[in-house]
Amino acid sequence: MNRPTMKPWIEGIHAYVPGKSTGKDGRSLVKLSANENPLGCSASALAALATDHAPAAYPDPDASALRAALGRQHGIDPARIVCGTGSDELLNLAAQGFAGPGDEVLFSRFSFAVYDIAARRCGATPVEAADSDYATDVDALLAAVTERTRVVFLANPNNPTGTYLPREEVARLHAGLPDDVLLVVDQAYAEYLEADEDDGGLELAARHENVLVTRTFSKIYGLAGERIGWATGAPHLIDVLNRIRGPFNVTASGQRAALAALADHVFLARSREANRIERARFADAIEALGNHGLRAVPSKANFVLVLFEGAVSAETALAAIGEAGYAVRHLPGQGLPHGLRITIGTAKQMDEITAVLRALCGVTG
Repeated sequence: MNRPTMKPWIEGIHAYVPGKSTGKDGRSLVKLSANENPLGCSASALAALATDHAPAAYPDPDASALRAALGRQHGIDPARIVCGTGSDELLNLAAQGFAGPGDEVLFSRFSFAVYDIAARRCGATPVEAADSDYATDVDALLAAVTERTRVVFLANPNNPTGTYLPREEVARLHAGLPDDVLLVVDQAYAEYLEADEDDGGLELAARHENVLVTRTFSKIYGLAGERIGWATGAPHLIDVLNRIRGPFNVTASGQRAALAALADHVFLARSREANRIERARFADAIEALGNHGLRAVPSKANFVLVLFEGAVSAETALAAIGEAGYAVRHLPGQGLPHGLRITIGTAKQMDEITAVLRALCGVTG
């Protein structure tokens, strides 16, 4: 019997697996598996979500007020900004708009899982460049560029490793790419960086014709449930994304909440500082277990990738952490069977995770 047949490149896609929030027995776990903000979102954003607006009306298809606010905050012409259903939609649109069958989409090993999906979704071939101790290697990326390369994805800070490429290296990567290759700088975790750690991506996007920067309200702003992202780049890049995005892709409630969140600088600073303190404490705790084979990959994001290179395996740690009531992210599908990506939570949560790991290593006191 005949039936519709999927495109061959779709068969190669492994569906994105979200972070777990329940244990094997179905009980709810504290979710430290999706890099959400443990402080929630701004009170003003919550108030905006609670505002009574008629759901029968379509949202502003151009997210005009939000784009204007983003433009004011970052010194960008709003005409050079497009909003999306999270940055995920925009990453997929970037691949779809500039790559297709016969083309290659390039990214570093241990990068965001969506890059592989975005490449295959449009029929392009995903290409992984070698890493440098779990971090992006600019020389390896440039060496992997071929005449078929059309898009290069760079997550900075990177997910799931938390590693960070400084401004000089991002500029060197861009300078080494052909002019007809699109560099997409995925800055989902940029707000967790200190002011002097700006990677220069927005400046590159403002000056060059082949740089697109994406950001999201899902992480530090705590609005993951509303699915709001944005991108900026040269007018012709934004034009392409506008042609193929959904016509009402950002909900009215999402636009209101994002506007409110954007204006709450106090909440942003508090979230950044809380993350900095707890991330440092947790990394120090893992370092203290180094002689038991545990290692924390240096992170600039709101999570730490813990590597299990000794007697205690990642699987064993995952099970024990689950028994303690927490969900963290195990990523064997991304080549990290020996690692757990652990979102930075509250002080109490991180202390409890640390206690589980110390007990597994036989450390008392």
